Amino acid sequence: MPAALAQDAPLFIVLNQASGSGDPDRVEASIRRSLEGRGREHEILRVDDPAQLPTLARRAVAQAQERDGAVVVVGGDGTINAVTQAVLPSGVLFGVLPQGTFNFFGRCHGLPEGEAGQGMLALLDASEQPVQVGTVNGRAFLVNASLGLYPELLEQREEAKQRFGRHRLVALGAGLRTLLKRFPRLHLLMRGDAPASALDAMTLVVGNNRLQLEKIGIEQATAVERGRLAGIAVRPVGRLALVVMAMRGLLGHLGEQPRVESFAFTELEVTLRRRRKIKVALDGEIDTFALPLRFAIAPQPLRLLVPRGAEPEPEHAA
Repeated sequence: MPAALAQDAPLFIVLNQASGSGDPDRVEASIRRSLEGRGREHEILRVDDPAQLPTLARRAVAQAQERDGAVVVVGGDGTINAVTQAVLPSGVLFGVLPQGTFNFFGRCHGLPEGEAGQGMLALLDASEQPVQVGTVNGRAFLVNASLGLYPELLEQREEAKQRFGRHRLVALGAGLRTLLKRFPRLHLLMRGDAPASALDAMTLVVGNNRLQLEKIGIEQATAVERGRLAGIAVRPVGRLALVVMAMRGLLGHLGEQPRVESFAFTELEVTLRRRRKIKVALDGEIDTFALPLRFAIAPQPLRLLVPRGAEPEPEHAA
């Protein structure tokens, strides 16, 4: 039976002030009011610089282990991923208040969005739900990991957000601009559940989030709820065809495109000819990895706190 969060368990809250569009002072004050009103012991570790995230996440985990508490993160998918790196191997209970733009992880598990204080109160009446985590070379990801064109799209999106603000139309416009550029092909050599194969592709995405995969029309979306990961490889196409493909993906039909290959797996090794390193995006955050890339499922699940009555977002929700 899932373990419930103890009524006296202290909460160690990692709050990223750069996530979302709300006033971080107001978010923090709302959280404090809610928890103080319930007499719940807590500490807020506020992230003023993204470089602080790993250190503050480790500090929150150490305190939760010492005090039999839980770690809570307030932020977008990238912030959630950064804290997950510290939480996953520790085995402590983990609460999430999504505050980003797309929030695929939170929506997939029915976690509270919106006003942070109310969301924190919902977490006080939560129980543990084990959640599968994907890994690449030992680094965790919750939504997806990608290489090739997709990290380039993310870099352009971040640049556009810094110039024009954090809105979905900004992200879409930046993505379309990137699709009209020239970009190198990936020559992938893949070994895993299936026989070894070679593949030329523009991008490879490994998904671990049912909701995101369903929304772009990938047949293997439900595989991530059966102990597998979903791979999506886009073979080289012209620029106009790529824009059309992207629009089809937004409409939920990417998996139907003839130049898109999708497959489910438990382990996958990827190498690239004549390359030793490559940029990989983990839940929207880009880093450089040494080759080969080894994708797998983490041996231990994430001990996610899910509020009572939480409902995952269905496939065709708006």
